Amino acid sequence: MISYELIGISVLWLFLYGYLIVASIDFGAGFFAFYAKFTKKDHLINRLISRYLSPVWEITNVFFVFFFVGIIGFFPDTAYYYGSSLLVPASIGIVLIAIRGSFYAFENYGSKENIVFLFLYGATGLFIPASLSVALTLSEGGFIMEENGTVYLEYMNLLTSPLSWSIVGLAIVSVLFISGAFLTFYAARADDQPAVQLLRTYALFWSTPTIIAAFTAFIYLSQHNERHFNNMMDMWWLLALSVGFFMIALWLLYKGRRYGLAFISIMLQFACAFFAYGIGQYPYILDPYITIQDGATHESMGIALVAAFIGGLLLLIPSLILVFRLFLFDADYVRGKR
Repeated sequence: MISYELIGISVLWLFLYGYLIVASIDFGAGFFAFYAKFTKKDHLINRLISRYLSPVWEITNVFFVFFFVGIIGFFPDTAYYYGSSLLVPASIGIVLIAIRGSFYAFENYGSKENIVFLFLYGATGLFIPASLSVALTLSEGGFIMEENGTVYLEYMNLLTSPLSWSIVGLAIVSVLFISGAFLTFYAARADDQPAVQLLRTYALFWSTPTIIAAFTAFIYLSQHNERHFNNMMDMWWLLALSVGFFMIALWLLYKGRRYGLAFISIMLQFACAFFAYGIGQYPYILDPYITIQDGATHESMGIALVAAFIGGLLLLIPSLILVFRLFLFDADYVRGKR
């Protein structure tokens, strides 16, 4: 019988995967908007990016909020260990999110035409995933220490760790690859061929750094946490599927066809790798301090949270589908006719 702890962590991991995809599109779009402005190509794609962001930017963080609230509710010890050690990285992330939110707030007042605002918008699109990726590094163990009842982060170990920087690099290039691929598909839906060609170039360019960064992080993981690496190797078929979906997406982008299928392949690529990573980490949430079984809240609370979050997921998915049908995939809206 599957325990409520496993159901709970599976639902939370699904929310985190949703955030990975939706936020990557958002973050990457910000960088591409700035880069296009900087290279005098903003007339090709920035209106398209603005049409995408207008209806969805407020939805992006819903997945993250669900995950954040859920992980503390299911596993209260995470608040103690991560709350103490992530004080500085999390504070940086909050400041960056506030800066990004300010851009959205002032967008209607002309900030999107200002190169300084666009620079902050684009830079936060890279720095936010970099700062959030620190949590994955810390979960591998060796960075958070507990001494005399006090939890602290070994900053020097973190800053000099090849694993840490490889995960940061992977987070940044993945954001750009996912976003480039989706915006290519979105431009194709709008039948905007100049935008399609430019965004397709961005997606193809960032595909190679993504797969290189993934293999690099995999190698450094084997050196830092052999248990996690071996568990992932046991899930070799998921990793093989991930590479296979990547090759399908790359071929479709290179041939310039079926951009929707290419993006679905990229989603499946990251889903396979993301869940192989999560399954490989079992039973730890924070190695060696928190395990799924020992760190879980009591059963009645856990079952109530599982029911609440499954209900939330069942409400969120139809809401997203409705938004996509009304705005993102509506032919007139995509083409800028309304």
